[in-house]
Amino acid sequence: MRDELFKELVASVREGGAILRGEITPARKFVVDGTNIKRIRTNYKLSQGQFAGLLGISTATLQNWEQGRRTPKGAARVLLQVAAKHPDAVWDVVRPLMRANGTKAKPRRA
Repeated sequence: MRDELFKELVASVREGGAILRGEITPARKFVVDGTNIKRIRTNYKLSQGQFAGLLGISTATLQNWEQGRRTPKGAARVLLQVAAKHPDAVWDVVRPLMRANGTKAKPRRA
């Protein structure tokens, strides 16, 4: 490794340490979306298959979200936020559709 690159690396490590100690602020931050999809689903008291059906997604997609292999984006992320904060609104929309489609599995109300 060249001396110049090594000096940059050492400076970077020192800067990281100073940030961790609170001596300086980072140049940028990355905020991880804390949506806990499994908690939302359990609040609805639904299985993965039932909740996936409620949202109109595949069970595999829901499993990937819950296990952190993927994260919901765009409209799916917004739908999950609505489902978390306004479950009655979701049920008001979905229950009539379930009746119209003759869905037998009636999810329990959260």
